[in-house]
Amino acid sequence: MADLTPAEELARAVDIRLPNESPEYRAARTALLAAEIELRRQIERVAAQRRALPPGGMVPDGYRFIDENGDEVGLVDMFGPHDTLITYHWMFGPKRVRPCPMCTSFLGGLAAATDDLTQKVAVAVIGGSPIERQIAFKLERGWGAMPLYQPTSDAFFQAYGGLAPDGSDIPALNVFERSDAGVRHFYAGEMTGETADPGQDPRGAPDLPLIWTLFDLTRRGRDPNWYPSLSYPG
Repeated sequence: MADLTPAEELARAVDIRLPNESPEYRAARTALLAAEIELRRQIERVAAQRRALPPGGMVPDGYRFIDENGDEVGLVDMFGPHDTLITYHWMFGPKRVRPCPMCTSFLGGLAAATDDLTQKVAVAVIGGSPIERQIAFKLERGWGAMPLYQPTSDAFFQAYGGLAPDGSDIPALNVFERSDAGVRHFYAGEMTGETADPGQDPRGAPDLPLIWTLFDLTRRGRDPNWYPSLSYPG
């Protein structure tokens, strides 16, 4: 990204004025625009750094899952025609009466984007509960084509995230790649509570759930005392 026009120069060149805005607002907004341009560039730098990761570890071929048809499949089967597979472990373990509201909120957006995503990559959502329970909740939420799987053992979660040391379920995002040599791990979200800055929740970067990105566009921002719910009154 060499020889880029300075962000401040790009921001000053933007000729946008909104009704009844003050000079103070416009000056502050132009400064913010420059910061947003720099943020966009940083996001691209991080994405390029992620894409340049060396090959990850080979994935053992013994992991087995139950798909929505009740058939037993391997991880390689989840790729379909693609060479890339994105998996998300949602917190709906067998001991849970209902799934995690935060996972549910995220998966609502993922379900809406599944038809678009699967033009380029494969998507698999993996939960610890029996596949029948997962399907029932999927139908309740109207999640459409987003594919669900149940592992036949805890081995996959133990290797690639999904189980805390005490055995409770935790969310886990992984990306795998397939080639003639087999399946390799490419990327995993690794931000945990230990990586959180003071006063922040242990979110990743960039945020996957759309709700937080939109809250960040408002004056109040994120409410540290608010958490998604499976249902809302009215």
